[in-house]
Amino acid sequence: MKRKISGDRGIIYPVKGKGEPCLGPDAIMVIIPSELKYLVKVSNGKKVHFNDRNLYNLYQTGRETMTEVSISGPFLGAPLAAIAIEKLIVLGAKRIWVLGWCGSLQPALRTGDLVIPTSAVSEEGTSGHYPTGKNAIRSDLELNRMLEEALEKQNISFSKGSIWTTDALYRETPGKVKAFQDRGILAVEMEFSALMTIALYRSIAMAGLLVVSDELFDFKWRPGFSNPLVKKNSHAAGKILLDLANSLGQYGKNH
Repeated sequence: MKRKISGDRGIIYPVKGKGEPCLGPDAIMVIIPSELKYLVKVSNGKKVHFNDRNLYNLYQTGRETMTEVSISGPFLGAPLAAIAIEKLIVLGAKRIWVLGWCGSLQPALRTGDLVIPTSAVSEEGTSGHYPTGKNAIRSDLELNRMLEEALEKQNISFSKGSIWTTDALYRETPGKVKAFQDRGILAVEMEFSALMTIALYRSIAMAGLLVVSDELFDFKWRPGFSNPLVKKNSHAAGKILLDLANSLGQYGKNH
């Protein structure tokens, strides 16, 4: 007798394990190790025990003031970021804020500049496993509005638009760069489209900031990872995300 198979739920699925923390609604995912270290320091984050700790780190802040914000990272690529966002959601996160770096595809976008990704072209292998129907893959409009207002208030310039997410770091070819450039795609990175897709699939809000760390727009690679402006603006972007999360993060407050 054949066993009937039905349903969309994975055989392995995210759960809150015994002894794992209950998170407040706001969670910050920090892609880059140096920026994770900085944000944990300025927020006085406390490392917490959880079952995925061998893959990435998790910290909680603000427990004394009942404004609980979690900070996690670092992440490399869509699969690891997907594992993390699934865990953060099942632990209680309802708003995901992301801080990362990207490579510029447009001449007007230079090292140190900030980008609000509003949508993403996926060339990673994770998003396709999350059925979202005909819904557009984009970041949350309200969270983006809050980011724009926060940046404008501090007189920090930024761009917003679509980005390209890829798994293949060493296959960002001139042909691909030119094709995406011609479509108005601003930058390339390795996690965002998967995070947007999972946020949509799980019905939570997600948005973030990217800092341009390198340039590819003239089909040559110009790394700027050690540029002081990257460090300065990454710190500023992280503080903006932290301040927004803190302003919303009183436990139980809904988006």
